[in-house]
Amino acid sequence: MATALVIENDPTDDLRRLGDWLTEAGLELSVLRPHAGDALPDDLDGYAAFVVMGGEQDAFGKDGVPGAPWFPKLESLLRKAVKNRVPTLGICLGGQLLAQAHGGTVERSTSGPEIGARLVARRDMAEADPLWWAVPFAPDVIQYHFDEITELPLGATLLAASPRYPHQAFRVGDRAWGTQFHIECDVDMFAGWVENNREWMTEQGWQPDGLIAGVEATQEDVAEVWQPFARRFAELALGTLPEAGRRELPLLS
Repeated sequence: MATALVIENDPTDDLRRLGDWLTEAGLELSVLRPHAGDALPDDLDGYAAFVVMGGEQDAFGKDGVPGAPWFPKLESLLRKAVKNRVPTLGICLGGQLLAQAHGGTVERSTSGPEIGARLVARRDMAEADPLWWAVPFAPDVIQYHFDEITELPLGATLLAASPRYPHQAFRVGDRAWGTQFHIECDVDMFAGWVENNREWMTEQGWQPDGLIAGVEATQEDVAEVWQPFARRFAELALGTLPEAGRRELPLLS
């Protein structure tokens, strides 16, 4: 069975529903938790896919210190993944690290945090993408981020955007995708994030219980779009992606 290497950067953001969808599609998952002391490999030899999850850390760090001690090696793996055409998926922080590893810029968002059930808009270039071609024009997503990708890597393809945060999803090369939003998140996960910041959110004028209710109301719609997306990713890794889902894409130069 083909194995996907999964990097869990934070104990509050595990694979959750995404893990179920990938295993149902035929991938075996090997999860490393560097936040708990797991060492990262030097390369991706033997892995059919690479998945990098989110977390509370800043991708860009501060004063020359990375956001987490393992981020430099993780970014090296993300560069190797693109170079060697290993199907790769970066979620939220993982997407930011994918962009940063290839010369993009991640910063604290000047638009403020984006939290809760939201919509993003698919861009025209998504029509030719192996994973995004079947995503509807304005899919439901779950957001929880304070930072954003302010500049994509040179040669990256923008796949989805929103008015306040223009870089919601992108592709680097022909087999590495990043999202600013969360496709793995269930209600319990989101509620845990909210509870950790409930006092601050209330002080800022947010309605924590309303946000949780909104995420709960969109769970079925999120699954309707992103479970097939995850299946297409797994099929790409397994070499079984149907002809209708295959696209000949230019490599990143």
